[in-house]
Amino acid sequence: MARIRIPSTIVILFVTVQTGFLLFMYSRYSSFMPQSEEKPSQVHILILSSWRSGSSFVGQLFSQHPSVFYLMEPAWHVWVTMYQNSAKVLHMAVRDLVRSVFLCDMSVFDAYMPWKRNLSDLFQWAVSRALCSAPACDSFQRTDITSEMACKTLCGRYPFSKVEEACKTYRHVVIKEVRFFDLKVLYPLLTDPSLNLKIIHLVRDPRAVVKSREQSVKALARDNGIVLSTNGTKVEDSKYKVMEEICRSHVQIYETATLKPPNFLKDRYLMIRFEDLVRDPLSQISEMYKFANLSLTPTLKSWIYNITHGQGPGKKKEAFKITSRDAVSVSQAWRNVLSFQKIKKIQEVCKGAINMLGYQLVDSEKEQRDLSVDLVLPRRQNQFSWSSFNPKH
Repeated sequence: MARIRIPSTIVILFVTVQTGFLLFMYSRYSSFMPQSEEKPSQVHILILSSWRSGSSFVGQLFSQHPSVFYLMEPAWHVWVTMYQNSAKVLHMAVRDLVRSVFLCDMSVFDAYMPWKRNLSDLFQWAVSRALCSAPACDSFQRTDITSEMACKTLCGRYPFSKVEEACKTYRHVVIKEVRFFDLKVLYPLLTDPSLNLKIIHLVRDPRAVVKSREQSVKALARDNGIVLSTNGTKVEDSKYKVMEEICRSHVQIYETATLKPPNFLKDRYLMIRFEDLVRDPLSQISEMYKFANLSLTPTLKSWIYNITHGQGPGKKKEAFKITSRDAVSVSQAWRNVLSFQKIKKIQEVCKGAINMLGYQLVDSEKEQRDLSVDLVLPRRQNQFSWSSFNPKH
């Protein structure tokens, strides 16, 4: 049987014409599609940090924005329920919960909360402006700056179903979490086509973190035990073993995101230092908002100024509160409060993180106390930038 041989150039030409025709027909069809079907996808932001690093403050910068649905540390429920496990073992459960929250599927809390529940059963629910305004609660408008105290008084009795209802009405869903210690755990979320996930990695000088943690020793004891895998035993961190793990995780996250990162991380990772944020709030907040596709409103600008220009560093009873304080004073308070012996120990266990994140080690108590010596180094020009990233093929 004779075979007809068709030159390869003709085949290529035919395929090219066919592809062009299909693209033309698709573009024609798309132009006639109703505009209502072209819905913008939600933007999902994960504020990734550690305890006492200023993450509650950064969370509020997003929570008070009228376009943002925000939750603070929803994975607290996982750790409280499964406290006998280690942080590493709980990574998957925490990741699954975070994914469900991003998709506004609050049935994920069924495994961790009572069947009959209200807004007030959700950890730190009252710091979320979205849960203090419509449709979650009728007491405030979306454009209002809400306070935790007022929200607790007026909105706590609304049913838990309002959380999911409210979430579905927002363009941006933002979660603040301190219970991830490995960026690679988040790869399934970063590559999930149903999510549009970006990571804001908030870091702080480990010495300042220790000073702040000393104000909250009892509150952190259970979490310490999970970090150190003590099978449910609460522990203090007098030997800075938890700090060592926290510093190691910051190094791991930063290195993973900046040294030969996978392509899917392009434009999805931003590292912010707390010290830069409090020194130049509007500039740093503008950078975070631009990263998250948000705009800064006049109301938010005024609120940010007031919240960062209060009096003094804050009291011990305000350790977990967002109050008006002198933010720069807060960031430097460790230099006058901690002993040099403690500083030396912290620098030993966190030297890698201190160097990598751009902080200056101190060699004497005199240097520590001398506030004219700036220990926050300028961001290095050779630091990672996605604009200079050119993956090799």
